[in-house]
Amino acid sequence: MLRVYILDNGVLKTDKNNVVAGATMCTRTRPFAQHEFYEMPVMSVLIEHDNGYLLFDTGSNMHSMEKGYWDEGIQDIYELKQSLGQNIEIQLATCGVRKEEINTVVLSHMHFDHTGNLKLFKNAKVYAPKADVEFARNAFAKGDSTAAFGYHKPDLELPINYTLVEKDFELFKGVEVICLPGHSPGVLGLVVHTEKSGTLIFPMDAVYTKEIYGPPAKASGLVFNRTEYFASIEKVREIAKKYRAQVIPAHDNEVFKNLKKAPYYYE
Repeated sequence: MLRVYILDNGVLKTDKNNVVAGATMCTRTRPFAQHEFYEMPVMSVLIEHDNGYLLFDTGSNMHSMEKGYWDEGIQDIYELKQSLGQNIEIQLATCGVRKEEINTVVLSHMHFDHTGNLKLFKNAKVYAPKADVEFARNAFAKGDSTAAFGYHKPDLELPINYTLVEKDFELFKGVEVICLPGHSPGVLGLVVHTEKSGTLIFPMDAVYTKEIYGPPAKASGLVFNRTEYFASIEKVREIAKKYRAQVIPAHDNEVFKNLKKAPYYYE
């Protein structure tokens, strides 16, 4: 069995320049560009497999902002809008799954909107990109607030024995983990081969939106390494061509509106 459920975890409201670099900046050809907000969907992916339940990213916690859980820098730039029904546990429940049944978690990277509910999945084996975990931990250890931006220290301090990923591999039959660094020092994507729906690629923040994917590819508002970032986009493009796959960007609100969402699924 292989079913893919897309979980709706709300939206992050932010300046569009944080999504597509230079999206609303004034230039000679756009001297009167207007400030614009953008609502980025926050998405997790649940995979039902013969090997158990796999959750790709744990999204954001609905109480993060109201309780001051995020640091001031994140709260100043992003606003989480999440209904009760978009809570990760309720989203799982729509699929008939309890958090205790998740036996595998893959984190695309360690930014706050991808690790926000990690503490709920104590029974799971957790995979994460080695470069990103180490970078974030070092940034906090050094007190480097600039390098640490986008990461949330309490999520990194959870007592988790990570399986740290450095190269592409097949996790389960039909489910591949691929390395897509650049947005942050380490980013993982999933390539899922379904029987009826074809191949689905979830590049997470390696590809924020269709506009960023192009061609031509564009920079997102947060890029750690530009060379790796654009190489990762082209890697996604090559895999998509090979399998005639559907690429599902992480934060494209128009694409997200048209996806099947839990309790419906791809199979």
